Amino acid sequence: MRTIRACLAVLAFACAEPTITAPAPATPAVRGEGEPSRKNSYSINAAENTIFVKIVQVRGESGEPIHAFIRKMFVSADSARAERLVIDLRSISGSDIRLTVPLIKGVATRQRFAQRGGLFVVVGDESFSQSQSTATLLQRYANPIFIRQPPG
Repeated sequence: MRTIRACLAVLAFACAEPTITAPAPATPAVRGEGEPSRKNSYSINAAENTIFVKIVQVRGESGEPIHAFIRKMFVSADSARAERLVIDLRSISGSDIRLTVPLIKGVATRQRFAQRGGLFVVVGDESFSQSQSTATLLQRYANPIFIRQPPG
């Protein structure tokens, strides 16, 4: 039954198209990180077979569209044979949830990330609607470990 639900979800996600939205307001800096970057980024730690992804904006107003960034990130993760994915959602400040469909679809279709210990999701006090919705969908279609930034 879980496989059927996952297949239906992937099918629904595949039908989603990016939408045009207004530019996002500036996001305040996350404590302890200094001036935030307004671009999405990822890095691969080959020694630990881990890819670290920081999603700052999902609208594509200050760089490449989110679906292109996510596609590029997963191609890099696949070629590096990454076994763990760490997604930092602390800096997202609301948007259209359909714009994170490529991320959820990519995780759900890669067993190594969907299984327990393969996906870590970082959230914090500044995580609001978009981050929470993305985290909820990741929890529904994968088996993530959530890491919460302590307050203060």
